[in-house]
Amino acid sequence: MTKITGDFIQKIPKTDLHLHLDGSLRLPSLIEMAKVSGVGLPSFEEAGLNELVFKARYANLAEYLAGFAYTVAVLQDREHLERAAFELAEDAHAEGVRYIEVRFAPQLHVTHATEIAAVVKAVNRGLEAARRCLNTHVPPDDMPFEFGLILCAMRRFSRQMSPYYDRLIARAGSTNIRYTYARASLAMVKEAVRLREEGLPIVGFDLAGEEAGYPAIHHKAAFQLAHSSFLRKTVHAGEAYGPESIFQAITECYANRIGHGTFLFSEEAIKLKSIKDKGKYVAQLTEYIANQRITIEVCPTSNLQTIPEIETLKNHPIQKMVDHGLSVSVSTDNRLVSHTTVCNELRLCAEQLDLTRSQFRDLVLAGFKRSFHPGPYREKRAYVQRAINLYDGLARQHFGQGRDSTAIRKPPSPRVPDRCSRR
Repeated sequence: MTKITGDFIQKIPKTDLHLHLDGSLRLPSLIEMAKVSGVGLPSFEEAGLNELVFKARYANLAEYLAGFAYTVAVLQDREHLERAAFELAEDAHAEGVRYIEVRFAPQLHVTHATEIAAVVKAVNRGLEAARRCLNTHVPPDDMPFEFGLILCAMRRFSRQMSPYYDRLIARAGSTNIRYTYARASLAMVKEAVRLREEGLPIVGFDLAGEEAGYPAIHHKAAFQLAHSSFLRKTVHAGEAYGPESIFQAITECYANRIGHGTFLFSEEAIKLKSIKDKGKYVAQLTEYIANQRITIEVCPTSNLQTIPEIETLKNHPIQKMVDHGLSVSVSTDNRLVSHTTVCNELRLCAEQLDLTRSQFRDLVLAGFKRSFHPGPYREKRAYVQRAINLYDGLARQHFGQGRDSTAIRKPPSPRVPDRCSRR
């Protein structure tokens, strides 16, 4: 019985659709950037930072998010943004990832001397430079590296988070802070649409941040503008709140994809008193998501680190999502904060879930099929077909011509090849 191996996971083409730039820096680069920028770190040694900040396991979401104070602080410089983006693309490509959608909140990186457009263009320059480098020689049995940008708004923010938010709250005051949050997200969409018209590969809009108490519907005007401007939408939903948060993201915010969706099946997490039959509500919502092919961007390691009740992947709803025929794509979320890679996420799925080869194939290829690819549909279709052909060819070599019903178990850790030079 042939099993999934680390070598197979390394070779197959992969995607990373839920990938935060500020959570995915190289640790040595973070330390170097901090020294250059004068940003104080709890330690300037990798071991010290891993012990104090970027842990293997976190007590809660707040502890998980604490590290972003340092990563965002060093990414206030355009050169650092460009470098981080370049290195992220390089790291993804090194493990066989051929398409990434890098998401970030430009308003977090605005300084007194830098506006949103300059932030976005710096990230794009880094990714584009990496794309050119990585695609210099693409062999016939491989596929080119591509990327898209997803611009995020925050559900809530404070004046201390960036000069942009400081100015916005100072002008508007704090008497109707909910309106100020909504105003910032609407401004983010307007800038995203404008920059897309300039030719930047902005493929989507996202809403991130604290779910409980800050529902996505407060940002409906931003999503309405994104929708009417043909900008695709993904929403962090069901990560720290119940199924109705996912329903709201789909129906009120026109979400094409859902980030995390961890509590999709949790009847206990439903808060709305108007929902009398919780089981029926969850079943109907699940069927709707399945039928509409609304992809769920699942980030296993991140969820294991931030949700105490999910102790192992066997307790994670990803197996149930797959069994219900949902479109599921596996992503890293934050490569640094979660100490992970796409290869590692897929390895966890192969080891701990009861997947057939066909289901594992679907997990991998869903990222290509449901990506917000920046090119015309015909180009995306050809790109997806290339990924399918490459995957199937590698699968035939690995598994032979046997039936596709074998459960996947325990592959070894994947090998990561050498990186290309940035300069």
